[in-house]
Formats: sequence, structure tokens, C-alpha cells
Amino acid sequence: MVSVPANDPDLDPDLDPGLVARLRAAGCVFAEDEAAVLTEAAPDAAAREPLVRRRLAGEPLEHVVGWADFAGVRVAVEPGVFVPRQRTSYLVEVAADALAGVAGERPGVLLDLACGSGALGLALARRRPGLTLHASDLDPTAAACAAANLAPVGGTAHCGDLTAPLPQPLRGTVDVIVANVPYVPTSAVPLMPADSREHEPRTTVDGGPDGLDLLRRVAVLAGDWLREGGAVFCEVSRDQAEAARAAFTAAGLRAVVRHDPERDATVLAGRTPTA
Repeated sequence: MVSVPANDPDLDPDLDPGLVARLRAAGCVFAEDEAAVLTEAAPDAAAREPLVRRRLAGEPLEHVVGWADFAGVRVAVEPGVFVPRQRTSYLVEVAADALAGVAGERPGVLLDLACGSGALGLALARRRPGLTLHASDLDPTAAACAAANLAPVGGTAHCGDLTAPLPQPLRGTVDVIVANVPYVPTSAVPLMPADSREHEPRTTVDGGPDGLDLLRRVAVLAGDWLREGGAVFCEVSRDQAEAARAAFTAAGLRAVVRHDPERDATVLAGRTPTA
């Protein structure tokens, strides 16, 4: 078992060294950070113990404590709902810049497709107060979670397949679409970390044979919903970038690949033509 000396100079003195040691021994790479989150969620050791046991059993930390800190906002995350990844904060930053460019002085109109917890929409709405925000997810648990997260910013979550449940008057009025659709190839899903494989629905990660099944659908749908010069953003792996770009181009979008090496995050941007 890995031990943490009580006088370890790198350990936060407010953290229980025994808790850090247990998390490290269980394979938690960022044991100190996780210990801090668990301590915040339950400062009392007795109340914290059931949470620690759930984490040691492999349940995602965010499901254990009920939230994820993502892109400057705290997002409620329920068991069975996809946990937003920190690298996806890059997608939020790129989309925020696009909103400023397309909407100008207006707050703007945003769609968050395959929204999961609604984390992307929430982060963007916090950056642009007054944003008109609609989100959708096929899974009822995720849609309900997103509805709770988006209510404070005036957003609306719908349960259904991509744009199917959205209000029809939105067609042709949307400034930006964010769609963090699943993009892991089916053959690679068994190689994912156990906490994701065992605790997140497979439909939230499995993107089909090459990982791009849903991305292609989003590319085709985007033109009907975006206004002239509007933009759609999806996260992909770096290896998929060129195939994803080709899918956007085939759908009539002007496609650009953006990459952030620090977060190892790749974003595909597509714009509708302007007159």
C-alpha cells in the first residue's frame, strides 16, 4: 500500500493523509485533488466515509459528490449521466468566441445537442447573460439533469434525438450549436477507463465503427438550424480530425480544425456560408 508521510511537504495540511493514501492505493492519479473534493463534500470524516468507499469501488468522483467543476461553473452530475471532461473546456472557449462574433451585441441563440448534464450550455450561458439556450439529450435521466442545471440561466432542456424535440421556430435563427457527441470508435470502448465503461451509458461514448456516426448527423442537421454565418462545434480526437472535417465539408459547412496541445483537445468548427 502507498503511504503518505504525515509531514509530506507537498501535501495540503488540511487533507487527511490517510485518505490520500487510500485513494493513491486504489489507483487515483490525482489523489490529493480527489481528497480535497471529497473533504469539501463531507467535512466530517464519518459522513465522508460512505463517499470514499464508493470512490474506492470505482464510481466516478463526480457521481459520488454530485457535481463537476467545469469551465468555470459547477455542474450537477447524477449517476448514469456523462461526466464532462476537462479538455472539453476548450470547446467552450472556442464556441464563446464564435458567439461573440456571430451574435455581436445580442446575447445570442445557442443549441447544446447531446447535452448530457448541460455543462457546455451552462458554461456558455454564464459567459453571455440573456443567452437563449435550448439543449437536448436522448436519455431521460440526462435531460432531467440538464433541465435542473440550466433553469437558473433560463435555459430549456428537451428529451429527444438531437434536434427532433426542439421548437421549430428556432430553425434558421441559431447563432451557435455545440454538440459534444460520442466519438470513441466501438472497438476502442473496451479500452476506456473502468469508471467510464461501468458507470456512464455506452451511448454517451460509443460513436460507431469510426466514432463519427453522430457527428455526421449533426453536420447534416446544422445547416437547417443555423443562421447565415452561424457555427457548429464538435469535439473529436486528433486522429479523427481529417475524416470529421470531410464530413462537415460534405454537408456544406466551411470546416476548420482547432487543437489545444496543453489540454490535448481537438475541436472541429463548421460555419454556414454567408451571402
